[in-house]
Amino acid sequence: MRKVITYGTYDLLHYGHIMLIKRAKSIGDYLIVGLSTDEFNYEKGKRSYFSYEKRKVILESIQYIDEVIPEKNWKQKVNDIKERNIDVFVIGDDWKGKFDYLNEYCEVIYLPRTEGISTSLIKEEISKSEL
Repeated sequence: MRKVITYGTYDLLHYGHIMLIKRAKSIGDYLIVGLSTDEFNYEKGKRSYFSYEKRKVILESIQYIDEVIPEKNWKQKVNDIKERNIDVFVIGDDWKGKFDYLNEYCEVIYLPRTEGISTSLIKEEISKSEL
């Protein structure tokens, strides 16, 4: 069985998220999503609209995802990969080069982002429409 892992906040779930998840699943047999906790998002200077618990419920309903685990800090990726026998780490190409160090433990694949959509763009457009 080929295991794949990816990480993210997945707030305001949109088409781009689904395409990333679908492509990640197509690389292997079992997809794990590390979902950033509210505390970790705060550390990163991010604030989610939905709580970790609600984002987890949403992700667990997606047919491509086999398991959702909490992402509590930057350093846990190596442990997750080792403990869960991960074969492939997948992330959007906006992170290109940032996770190359994981090649020591598994294959690293940077997937192209879906054009024209992002959570930041959605938040920006909503903000403009409120004016």
